[in-house]
Amino acid sequence: MAINKNIIEHWNNSEIVLLGGSAGSFKLLFRVIKAFLPGLNKTVIIVIHRRKNFFSEIERLFADNSKMKLKEISDKDPINGNTIYIAPANYHTLIEKGGYFSLDVSDSVWYSKPSIDVTFESAADVYKERCTAILFSGANQDGAEGLLKLRNSGALTIVQSPGDAEMPDMPQAAININAAEYILRTEEICELLKSV
Repeated sequence: MAINKNIIEHWNNSEIVLLGGSAGSFKLLFRVIKAFLPGLNKTVIIVIHRRKNFFSEIERLFADNSKMKLKEISDKDPINGNTIYIAPANYHTLIEKGGYFSLDVSDSVWYSKPSIDVTFESAADVYKERCTAILFSGANQDGAEGLLKLRNSGALTIVQSPGDAEMPDMPQAAININAAEYILRTEEICELLKSV
């Protein structure tokens, strides 16, 4: 499905952008981060699966190529606009009603910590229709239930077309439970995220 006026309008009215991905999503997320402009006027939160207790250069790589302020989330950080946040490894990232993050050390979800579901579900409670959430390539079902909760709360929910994804399991899991309002090809997602 191509981008239409309704998608663009909901995107423009969103205060927060949630991007979730796992295996096969790094290159696309890297491309998206490079495309975001400082005047985006939204908060971007990225939850990407990473190996447990494995040091990653992801924050530095993203920060060095971002035109926006970018930082890894710390516990109790306030949620600011015009900032890209990355969920840290070995914690679940929750969005709290008071406008700040909290980090949680409970068990992995779908063998993952951070879990996309955990962040998406907490965002649904706080941001409702003022949110856009996109689920990218991945090899398990993390993110599908969270995306469904977001859709039911009025958020704009999008998945990368499984035919376009390096690992189609994650977006397909969301499609299977009707969590995705829109299924977009990679180029359409990039086009939408550049429109402000």
